[in-house]
Amino acid sequence: MSVDGTAAYADLMELPPLVERAVRVARQAGFAPSCRPEQGRLLYAMAGGAETIGETGTGCGVGLAWLVSGARPGARLVSVERDARRASLAAQVFADHPQVSVIRGDWREIHRHGPYDLLVLDGGGQGKSGEQPADPHRLLRPGGTLVIDDLTPARHWPPRFDGAVDRARMHWFDHPGLDAAELRLAPDLAALVATRRFDGAPAD
Repeated sequence: MSVDGTAAYADLMELPPLVERAVRVARQAGFAPSCRPEQGRLLYAMAGGAETIGETGTGCGVGLAWLVSGARPGARLVSVERDARRASLAAQVFADHPQVSVIRGDWREIHRHGPYDLLVLDGGGQGKSGEQPADPHRLLRPGGTLVIDDLTPARHWPPRFDGAVDRARMHWFDHPGLDAAELRLAPDLAALVATRRFDGAPAD
């Protein structure tokens, strides 16, 4: 989610209908921090290669709508939102999509439905704070992809945040079970994309 993500859709045309619906719900709810269009297009493209997709931090469902719109027939999608009202609103957005489950709870609820081919960490998994981060060996199938969105693009190495080395981001770059890269999506927006290596501990 981005702080002003919902506002970024103001002048956009020809969005996937489900994305339009989720953005409309976010606006009506006064929920500003939605998945930005640049990030959404990345998720749309990546969803096509996955059979099982997980997401933390549903919000009002904008990012999830991009995932659902890009997913192949038969794919299963699970998203977890800790806020009860937002979880309810998002569930209504996907009421006609039985392959989608929106769960209200702590991000760790995502464990019960994995492992995943694609996992998007936003509102959980400590994608950006570095405290008790999600374990890709438990959550991803070998070859599965992890996406951490809404990052400020790195302009130095090692990447820095608030004047210090970005330890949270370096956790994923240095993780022995992942091959990670940063993708710049806009001058002020980046995503970290990592693939779980085929060697190492198996997923549960």
